[in-house]
Amino acid sequence: MDRPVVIAIDGPSGVGKGTVSRALARALDYAHVDTGAMYRAVGWAALQRGLSLTDEDAVSALAATLQLTVEDGLVVADGTDITRAVRTPDIDKAATAVARMPKVREVLVDRQRALARGRGVVIEGRDNGTVVFPDADVKIYLDAAPEERARRRANDPAHAGMPAAVSDVAKMLTERDRSDSTRSASPLYAAPDAVVVDTTGKNVEEVVRDVLAVVRRKSEI
Repeated sequence: MDRPVVIAIDGPSGVGKGTVSRALARALDYAHVDTGAMYRAVGWAALQRGLSLTDEDAVSALAATLQLTVEDGLVVADGTDITRAVRTPDIDKAATAVARMPKVREVLVDRQRALARGRGVVIEGRDNGTVVFPDADVKIYLDAAPEERARRRANDPAHAGMPAAVSDVAKMLTERDRSDSTRSASPLYAAPDAVVVDTTGKNVEEVVRDVLAVVRRKSEI
C-alpha cells in the first residue's frame, strides 16, 4: 500500500475481532484501536464513581473528560491500567448500558475519529464501518456460528468471571446481540460495502490471511 488507510473491523462478540485486529495491525505496522474498550472503560469509570448507568447526562460528561488510552491492547483510564478489569460480565453489562446512550456515543465517536486521523489504523468495534468511519478505505465484518462464538468466549482467559458452561455464555451473547442490533444509536449490522468474513472453523492465521487479502485488494481499487 502506498498510503496509510483506515481499516474498520466490526462484528458481534466472540468472532475474534480483537485477536484478528491486533494481528492485522502488527502485520501492517499500523496502530490498533479497540472502540468497544472505550465503552467498557466509561462503564467501569461510571461504576467506580457511583454514577447511575441510566443517567445519560452524567455518563456522557464522564466520557468527555475521562483520560483514556485504548491502543495496542492496553486500556488505561485516568492513569490506571484497567485492561483486565474491563473484561468481566459486570462490565459487559455496563458497557452495553452506556453504549445505548446517544450522548455517550457522540462523545466517543469524536474521540475515535481523532485517534485515526492522519495515520494507518486498524479500528475494531461494532459501528466503525457504518457510523464512525462510513468512508473507511476497507470495511470488514467478522462473523461466526453462534455455538463457536460461545465456545471461544467461554474459553477466553481475557474475560474473567465468564460462566464455564458454553450454553450459559451462548445466552449472554444472544442477549448482547439483541441489545446491540436493536439499539436506536448505532445498531450493529454489516455495512452494505463491507466484506463479510466467516471465521467459523478457522484459526487466527487463516482469518488474518483472508482479511489481508481483502485489504490488499481494496487498497488497489
